[in-house]
Amino acid sequence: MTENLKVGDFTAAPGSKAVGLQQVALAGHKVDMPVFVINGVQEGPTLTVTAGIHGGEYASIAAALKIGQTLEPADLKGRVIVMPVSNMPAFRARSVYVCPLDGTNLNRVFPGKVNGTATEQLAYWLFQNAIKPADYYVDMHGGDLIEACIPFTIYCHSGNEAIDQRSYELAQVFGIPYVVRSESRGGTYAAAALAGIPAILTEAGGQGIWPPEAVAAQADGLNRLMRYLGMLEGPAPEPVPTQLLEQFIWLRSEHDGYYYPKVEVGDAVCKGQETGVVTDFEGNVLQSPVAPENGRILFLVSSLAINQGDPLFAVGA
Repeated sequence: MTENLKVGDFTAAPGSKAVGLQQVALAGHKVDMPVFVINGVQEGPTLTVTAGIHGGEYASIAAALKIGQTLEPADLKGRVIVMPVSNMPAFRARSVYVCPLDGTNLNRVFPGKVNGTATEQLAYWLFQNAIKPADYYVDMHGGDLIEACIPFTIYCHSGNEAIDQRSYELAQVFGIPYVVRSESRGGTYAAAALAGIPAILTEAGGQGIWPPEAVAAQADGLNRLMRYLGMLEGPAPEPVPTQLLEQFIWLRSEHDGYYYPKVEVGDAVCKGQETGVVTDFEGNVLQSPVAPENGRILFLVSSLAINQGDPLFAVGA
């Protein structure tokens, strides 16, 4: 028999589901986050799903809400935690990249700090209460309000060969053709992998919209994953050919100005290819970014306004 599953103030006994708003105090601010705790009728692994780490990535949020609302304990072997809007201040403010409580990118500070800034405390609460209890972890993202992206999945090269291999398997099963191996630290999936939890970050949707196909890419991917892990009844997911991209290279603006890309998201680019220009208001070219390697444009900023240090695009190589 499975045991009770507790997340914050919410506890689900075996065969039950607990749903509500979790209030968390963050450096003097009180924040409410929706939480779904689903405890199956039979033994199985624990899967945690987060979305809304960046508050404007709506396709991932819509997919997580769908899973949380529709998944029932009677259908489940194991336990599922769903945090569909993990950064409610950013969601409410329609904030790009950062939590407006302190101007910090939540997906750069995991596993967080118990006595840190508001964002660091939020990362700490999420890691301790939602991520750390998991056997497997999926963090769903997409292009932010000013970003277009093609669907892709990321896993961390943590150095733990067994965890890295299992994470790569999860990425392949999820069903998105492009898989990126990342060396970055501070993100949700990297903190999980470094703690010994196989984890992936998925990307679909962007630019402040949540078309059905982008929501389906995430929701269907979770369904595939749960069938693969034996958590849901159904046939094993059909294999989807994936391409492993071993570099994930970001280019950033060196100036405040106006951004005119000359490529589109999804384009194949060659090393040295001019990808656009950053200009001043008179049209003088301040920067002509070029592709750093042969690869594919995975995301592209679609905003005319650009600030020094902002991302312009990223290449998967």
